[in-house]
Parts: sequence; C-alpha cells; structure tokens
Amino acid sequence: MLPLGTDLERPTIYIDPEKCMGCRSCEIACAIEHSMSKTLFGAIFETPTPKPRLKVVVADFFNVPLRCQHCEDAPCIRVCPTGAIKKSEEGFVILNPNKCIGCLMCVMACPFGHPKYEAEYKVVLKCDSCIERVREGREPACVEACPTKALKFGPLEEILDEIRRERAEELISGLKVPGIVYMKPVVEEKKEEEKVSPKDVYASYSKVKWY
Repeated sequence: MLPLGTDLERPTIYIDPEKCMGCRSCEIACAIEHSMSKTLFGAIFETPTPKPRLKVVVADFFNVPLRCQHCEDAPCIRVCPTGAIKKSEEGFVILNPNKCIGCLMCVMACPFGHPKYEAEYKVVLKCDSCIERVREGREPACVEACPTKALKFGPLEEILDEIRRERAEELISGLKVPGIVYMKPVVEEKKEEEKVSPKDVYASYSKVKWY
C-alpha cells in the first residue's frame, strides 16, 4: 500500500526480481554510462576503471539488482559533513565527488548498504539515477540495458498501470490464483514454429543498448 500523499507523477524505478536472470547487463551499462568515453570498448582502457553504481545480488531462488533507494528522508544527506550529498529537484539523492572527502559517514548511515568507497577514485560512489539522461527524456542506463524488463522507469502512476496489466494477463492465463477468485484461463496453444528457441533469446538481447 502506498503512503498517503504519494506523488504519482514522480519519476520512479520499479524492480521485479521475478524477471531478473542475473545477467548483470545493468551493471555493465551503469559503469559505461559513468565512464569518460561512454562506450564499452573505450571504458575498458580508462583509469580509474569505471565502476557500476548498482549491484546484482544473487540469492538462492532469485536475483535482485540493488541500487540507491533515493530515500525521502535520506540519512546519507544528514550525516555528510561537507554537504556533498544533496537532493535534486526530481527527488534523486546526488553525490558531488568534488566535495566528498571519503569519510565513509554516508556508507555507515545507509540502511541498504548502497554507497561504496572506491580507493581508485578516493571518494564514495553512489547511484545518481542517471540524472542527466533523465533530464534529456531518456531512461537510466540500467533500465535501458535490461533485456527482461526487470527494471522499469517512469512516473509512478504509469508503472502501477503497467503492473496491473501484467497481473491481469497472468490471471487470464491461469498463472496465478492469489485468493478465492478464480478466472478462467484464456490460453492460446502455440504452434510448433512459435515455441521459444535460441533465436528468441538472441532477439531479446538484440534490443539491449550499450551506448
């Protein structure tokens, strides 16, 4: 349930662990986006090595691409002694590396263990939700790179509408029976040539953008 007063127009990232297959495309795309060259082959030769601002956590039965939660009342902002961490007008929690002294206060304050000190950079790195891309009307790099759409980005209301449509499709396909209401499955049998093949997997990855 959403808290009262939630702004349904705010930019939001939605994570669906059921769709994440742990391919780490999001990590690669994030590192490239925060590189100097903004290209895969250019980033490989950069010093310091470009680092992702999110991490795919692999558990027993699922994978979760964990990233900064951009908290409403962010503890990292409160504890930063230099004011290096601020909240943008979009609601993103942004770190200015030019003001960071690497004191690790934000690392200790974050309940999600997100900010990470990188010795190569001598500062803390954290997700900025690709704020420049968002201001250009583009998706964050991690969302754009995800081949299974385990990550979604957009106004909260649009994401909720999309989730409702997906759940409705699952119900009419007979995939889930969450309560006492059962809906008759609407299933169309696939022809032999329509069944999933290695080509289908390849096609899903062909849409992934790395730069």
